[in-house]
Amino acid sequence: MTDCEWFDMTWGSSASSGYCSQSDSEHELEQFYTARTSLRKTKKRKDKDEPVDCRKQELSVAEIQQKVKEYNAQVNSNLFMVLNRDGSYTGFIKVQFKLARPVSLPPSRSTSSSSGWDCTEALQHRTSFYLPRDTVKHLHISSKTRAREVIEALLKKFTVVDNPAKFSLFERSERQNQVYLKKIPDDECPLFLRLCAGPNEKVLSLVLKENETGEVNWDAFSFPELKNFLRILQREEEDHVRQIVRRYASARDKMKEAMKNFSTPG
Repeated sequence: MTDCEWFDMTWGSSASSGYCSQSDSEHELEQFYTARTSLRKTKKRKDKDEPVDCRKQELSVAEIQQKVKEYNAQVNSNLFMVLNRDGSYTGFIKVQFKLARPVSLPPSRSTSSSSGWDCTEALQHRTSFYLPRDTVKHLHISSKTRAREVIEALLKKFTVVDNPAKFSLFERSERQNQVYLKKIPDDECPLFLRLCAGPNEKVLSLVLKENETGEVNWDAFSFPELKNFLRILQREEEDHVRQIVRRYASARDKMKEAMKNFSTPG
């Protein structure tokens, strides 16, 4: 049995819609700072709560046994890690999708078979849509499963036909009002990172994002797909406008209320 065969998928999506809001308020900068971060200069020091870089650790079998025991003691659900006799272990990881671009799905088998399309024509008639940004997937993997295998399994589960090389796993952590985002190498083992960090999602969470930073080639999409994207963007724009109107209306009401408290000079 290969490592790829270890995947046991369980649905963890919290959204039922096939669309998502591309809100800029949740975007993290890959320079490891958010908009909330102060850019003033501070002395370089190692904070006592700074997460340890798990990549630099080489754990013995006894240390792994201890960490698995400590990890399971902190888990409030049944998503425990299980230690094997050979020193390997299995467990669950949770991956959050934060994709800014649409993904492509193949045409249905009935449509493609009845139309007699070949592979090239099938790619041209594939369906594209936005995955919800709050989509979450739980994977049951082994300690030998690599990040690239996790990405391939996620795309396969959603029947996404895009090249897996377009995507990367990132480790995300929160510390002192700062959000840190670091790309996980393809040959890294996500379950080992999860074991070292513990089950706390603020210490470490896994995120799937696009690996490319170039512009979207809109000419590659069909006319119905482009119309669908326009409808999505229009709905998001309307929602954003309503949020701004409510925010300014609330601020105006507060200012009027504050003005009433000022006494008129006599």
